[in-house]
Amino acid sequence: MFAPIMASPKTTVADVSASLDDRSREVFRRIVETYLDSGDPLGSRNLSRLLPMSLSPASVRNVMSDLEELGLIYAPHISAGRLPTQAGLRFFVDAFMQIGDLSDGERDEIERQIRPSSADQPMEAMLTEASRMLSGLSRGAGLVISAKNDPVLKHVEFIRLEPTKALAVLVGEHNQVENRIIELPAGITASQLTEAANFLNANLTGQTLRELRGQIENLKAQVATELDTLSQDLVERGLAVWSGEVAEKQPARLIVRGRANLLEGLAGSEDIDRLRLLFDDLERKESLIEILDLAESGPGVRIFIGSENKLFSLSGSSLIVAPYRDGEDRIVGAVGVIGPTRLNYSRIVPMVDYTAQLMARLSRGAR
Repeated sequence: MFAPIMASPKTTVADVSASLDDRSREVFRRIVETYLDSGDPLGSRNLSRLLPMSLSPASVRNVMSDLEELGLIYAPHISAGRLPTQAGLRFFVDAFMQIGDLSDGERDEIERQIRPSSADQPMEAMLTEASRMLSGLSRGAGLVISAKNDPVLKHVEFIRLEPTKALAVLVGEHNQVENRIIELPAGITASQLTEAANFLNANLTGQTLRELRGQIENLKAQVATELDTLSQDLVERGLAVWSGEVAEKQPARLIVRGRANLLEGLAGSEDIDRLRLLFDDLERKESLIEILDLAESGPGVRIFIGSENKLFSLSGSSLIVAPYRDGEDRIVGAVGVIGPTRLNYSRIVPMVDYTAQLMARLSRGAR
């Protein structure tokens, strides 16, 4: 379910773990858990009271010094407590974090919020609900990316624009409209435009464009017997344009809900500046492709902390993301949560994983 990523190719989790004794591991764990819970640094005096073993504040400081040498923690201010570094958070996620499973009640709640209320509900509404649900449960910003939509056709129409160009209008089952400009065969008449549209409506409606790709050759044989040469040419051009565009896997939509959650707990102007950078990143069209690429880069749920991904490196944000697939095992989108580096990783990972599984089932039509 979860694929670990080391922050540095030179240092493995095993290397760092082998260098820590039980006291060091416990001190480190308490510092990270306090940070994830409150965002506050933890000092030696308070830490000595939390430990299950008996350690003086002076002994705790010695352990902290060792952890700093390893690059796992740092002091944000002189005489302050300690916080985990980005490398420390990565080590904690890979070596310490226990990822539980969702309860039946939590699974039911996720399904209740995402599953469509009727068979006619468009996919767009489900994507929005998934993003809103992830935001509400994680206290971060929920994000859902969907690849280019492949609607079930309800109606096709050709509208002449110029003597050699026409607008092909495709109406989907939920009344979504897509337009394509196609080149017209020389000399085609208005009646032939109508004849070609009628043929397509009679033979193609009720199927997706992707499904039509497998039928093109069969349709060509049928077209040759039922239509004149110019109408036949038009139908074939239309099929070629539509089926070609379906092959493009450019993500079409990024839905983000819960931006307001990211405003909570901001400590100062530096935090606000980082948040502004994150919002700018989310607005860039290129972000759609980059997030989907991150999700595709390995199996299961992926965790990217701070600068581990170039997309949100300047804002110092963490991204937890998982792809979802269609019935032919192609990645058609991704779901995830983005927020500060002190996200509750152990809770969010199984949520994102289950949401991705549910979105996969819904995208295959298993409602």
